[in-house]
Amino acid sequence: MAISLALSAYLAFSARATRYAERKLADRLAAGKEDEDRLDERRGIPSEPRPKGPLIWFHAASVGESLSLLELIRRMGEDRPELNFLVTTGTVTSAQVMAARLPAGAVHQFVPVDVLPWVRRFLDHWKPDLAVWTESEFWPALLTETRARAIPMVLINARMSKASHDRWRWFLRPMVRKLLRKFDIAHVQDDITAGYLRRLGLPAERLHVTGTLKEGAAALPVDEAERTRMARHLNGRPVWLSASTHEGEEEKVLEAHTQALRVNHRLLLILVPRHPNRADEVAALIDRHRLSVARRSEGELPDTDTQVYLADTMGELGLWYRLAPISFVGGSLEPIGGHNPFEPAALGSAILHGPYVTNFVDIFQRLTEAHAARLVTSPGSLAEAVTDLQNPDKAAELAHAAWEVCSAGADVTDQALEMLLDRLDSAPRLAT
Repeated sequence: MAISLALSAYLAFSARATRYAERKLADRLAAGKEDEDRLDERRGIPSEPRPKGPLIWFHAASVGESLSLLELIRRMGEDRPELNFLVTTGTVTSAQVMAARLPAGAVHQFVPVDVLPWVRRFLDHWKPDLAVWTESEFWPALLTETRARAIPMVLINARMSKASHDRWRWFLRPMVRKLLRKFDIAHVQDDITAGYLRRLGLPAERLHVTGTLKEGAAALPVDEAERTRMARHLNGRPVWLSASTHEGEEEKVLEAHTQALRVNHRLLLILVPRHPNRADEVAALIDRHRLSVARRSEGELPDTDTQVYLADTMGELGLWYRLAPISFVGGSLEPIGGHNPFEPAALGSAILHGPYVTNFVDIFQRLTEAHAARLVTSPGSLAEAVTDLQNPDKAAELAHAAWEVCSAGADVTDQALEMLLDRLDSAPRLAT
């Protein structure tokens, strides 16, 4: 009885929570966190028809998780052309990225809010043959209703932080135990996550430590004509990149750049905020530092006097990593947890990062052990590292070491591909 009490209470609330969910959606829409034109998708009302034939449904929380799926979806489609793919996410930014990056045969929808009538409407329409969760976003109604329909369920690329583990363990352990046992198999990123999931109730025989899908992901795409144009425009000028920065980090990055300019006055910083909607705020900060700026979103190019190029657009990191021999990976000088180091590593850019890398603790540990990345803890140490790596031999050595570390895990996608196809082949087909 105790095992399912919390879950039963949640599901009872979820079955009657439509009005509450509508108010929450209205609040999120007013805050710019929902797409007004696609709001019905959050109510489980589809905006696309279900394709005929077998359908694999992938759910990812946001941008990073959804991007990690692209190579896996592409390879599954190549291996089984008859397959169709549905990808659900919950953020406006992830929807924009998926619209530009999803391969043929794949559809994006916003995940329904975890209200039982909306979840049932969603599943009634899509009828997936296999449901694949990524990382560790567990919506109880969605998981429970999917399992109730005998849809095979797997968890891939799973990662759990200590904070998430402790929250589930102390307050909702019986509930999460029941939810975790709905998964037939789980591929997890590291031993730490495996230990957390075992303690929370996922049977050990269903757990497989495989690494992260980001290791096997294809290199970020680039418009080659634009890369050539930008490279000619920069004309050999020294450049460094600060990628996916958050509030509080830009201040430190700009201070570091100010210090580095004292050594090399031609140095250009390409600054890419994680969230482009913060661009005006970041531009004002650059002005306060009395640095000259050009903005990508306004069609500007850096001239010889530009000290900061504010790349306030979406989906162009593949361009900037290719142009910059040195990249600071954001989300790591503030307690965010860090961002994906595989992206610069795959494109030959030397990696700098701060101390807050809990989202990628295993890979950053491997990079550190291989002397394949440099830790910076302050504007001064960041400026020192950027200045030191102006030596092209040092930057190239660091970048090559990172490439070797990240290439060693490229079989993660192979393992996920094999597992998913096996699960699909052994599952009964649902009526479409």
